[in-house]
Amino acid sequence: MRRPPAPTTREGDPGGRGPAGGLLWVADLPLFVVLMWAFALAMLVPAAHGAAVGDRAQAAVFLRWGAGFLLLAVLIGIATAYREARQPARARLLTLVAAFTVLPVMLAAPFHEAVGTTSYLNAWFEMLSALTTTGATLFEPERLSSTVHLWRAIVGWLGGYLILLAAVAILAPMNLGGYEVLSTAPAGAPERIDRPGQAAERRDRVVRHALRLAPVYGGLTLVLWLGLVVVGERPFVAACHAMAVMATSGISPVGGLEHGTAGVGGEALILVFFVFALTRVAISPMAGEGRLAQLSRDPELRIALALLVLVPSVLFLRHWLGAWEVAMVADLRGALGALWGAAFTTWSFLSTTGFLSSEWDTAQAWSGLGTTGLILLGLGLIGGGAATTAGGVKLLRVYALYLHGAREMDRLSHPSSVGGAGPAARRLRREGAHIAWVFFMLFALSLTAVSVTLAATGVPFDEAMVLTVAALSNTGPIAGVVLDAPASFVALDTAAKAVLAAAMVLGRLETLAIIALANPAFWRR
Repeated sequence: MRRPPAPTTREGDPGGRGPAGGLLWVADLPLFVVLMWAFALAMLVPAAHGAAVGDRAQAAVFLRWGAGFLLLAVLIGIATAYREARQPARARLLTLVAAFTVLPVMLAAPFHEAVGTTSYLNAWFEMLSALTTTGATLFEPERLSSTVHLWRAIVGWLGGYLILLAAVAILAPMNLGGYEVLSTAPAGAPERIDRPGQAAERRDRVVRHALRLAPVYGGLTLVLWLGLVVVGERPFVAACHAMAVMATSGISPVGGLEHGTAGVGGEALILVFFVFALTRVAISPMAGEGRLAQLSRDPELRIALALLVLVPSVLFLRHWLGAWEVAMVADLRGALGALWGAAFTTWSFLSTTGFLSSEWDTAQAWSGLGTTGLILLGLGLIGGGAATTAGGVKLLRVYALYLHGAREMDRLSHPSSVGGAGPAARRLRREGAHIAWVFFMLFALSLTAVSVTLAATGVPFDEAMVLTVAALSNTGPIAGVVLDAPASFVALDTAAKAVLAAAMVLGRLETLAIIALANPAFWRR
């Protein structure tokens, strides 16, 4: 009679718990089950808040749905535990797609019942917008209770954490999400297993990165929350805004920072935390040692600082000329307010958060000129750093194209010159620039296709273009500031909402990841 095989153990732990401790047993469960657990447990937070503020009906809604989904996740986890995928990288990429398509259906259930006066389609759209950190909302702030606002903020915050985790543990090993610009391997290529035990290590990678990211992400959110409270913001609003800034979701229970009580002091504090959305070095566990030294020479941060100087300067000069014509140049308070409003809003939209400064309208009052929203539209399209919670094209791809363009201009005057700066820089401005240009073209094609499809549903073309940019760049608040008459998500019909929902998922996952899934060679591995 043959003995059953001995249980396998992971490298570094004879007990089979792995180097990160006992929590690595989660690596034996499908990632989607773990996500269901996380969001089901998150429903207990608004349930506790509802009970604390005396809204027992909504507390019961979130408690009931949270318990139900938690039980469902446990049953699915028991049924699927220890089932290994033949290709873990492909399975996790598919799980990421499922997270942004299936999870919003689950998250919309308590939202729909708690609001009570909206359709399930609207609840699903709202949750998808929050999960993808787009922040496009269908509801006025006063229509939702504080408990529902807290649920929106939590979903957006967890969505930002999911994006961070996916970037370093799923997309980076496959050379996607911006890493394809730096890597020599083909974009979307699954990892090869070259030695025994390597497959188990890669199964554990998601959990290890999750354990490293969670205290940093949560700790920074807590610090920002306490800071906003210190400068005068109400604790509940400060918590929602802190989560919105770290996730770049732009979700606010009061309609934006301009309706809060923190003022310029709160904006100055938030401006510092925008750095975590503008460079992958600031928070990514892949940055390694010497983080401050890396920040000082990081190209993403340099481009962001250049834009922080250039864009507000152009906006301020325009308003200064307008103020000079109406003899308002001597109004120092108006001038400083206009400059600060331009600087803060520039970084806010570059990080794809979409918060407007409380001083944004001061420039118009000072000069009598309106501020063009097309600049904000362009900033949202550029987006933040790779491996951050920001959306958009990403600064790293812009940098690769800049290097290539600068080198080509040098060759116009010195055709026989040899480009220096080492093999990494040469690779970045050649192959890196090539793949960055491919992504730009795919993004442009996606923008055209979604805009035309949205216009076919009856949306005016200018509104369709703005709404498409808002969805693909995951910067929902852009829709309300670009046009003279703000584009509204509320007035859209079912077909238009479905188109924008698909665009939000496409913008969050990026076209290269979708193309990798459509590649037949990807499925034959």
